[in-house]
Amino acid sequence: MLPRIVVEDNSEHIPATNSPVEDKLLFLQENMVNFVNQYNLPLVEVSLVISKFIRIISESLNLKAEEVNEEIPYLEIFKKNVNLENNNDIDFHFPLESVLKNVDIDRMDILDTIIRTIINSTELPFINAMILLKDWESIVILQLSKSSKPGHLFSPIELPDDF
Repeated sequence: MLPRIVVEDNSEHIPATNSPVEDKLLFLQENMVNFVNQYNLPLVEVSLVISKFIRIISESLNLKAEEVNEEIPYLEIFKKNVNLENNNDIDFHFPLESVLKNVDIDRMDILDTIIRTIINSTELPFINAMILLKDWESIVILQLSKSSKPGHLFSPIELPDDF
């Protein structure tokens, strides 16, 4: 009987807590992109999950800063230059209740779990996680700004090839 050869693909394993931050960020980014692309997640669902995590991480960072009597200069650290193509405001006149009752909560929960599990398991620093999430937010905001009817919100998010 021939010996069994096992080839391990380390890209499937969550980086250890002592791994470089870059490895943790790359793992998070790859998993988010793969899930979003594989399930053609609608723009609105990605938007809701990303905004939830930005809010949670912001609150956590603010609490830590308050404990040491400091402030986090959000405007400088997390400010993103989003070109809204001659439209500086996003103005929706969509029935929010109708949009929210049509989202797939299960899909959103899976994306939520991917993000939360990777951040917590790898002990990814919140500042680094926030920067990655703000990159996602920039893409979401740009695409939301182009939405002219509720159906556009349920189109799959379009991620750049190099994202």
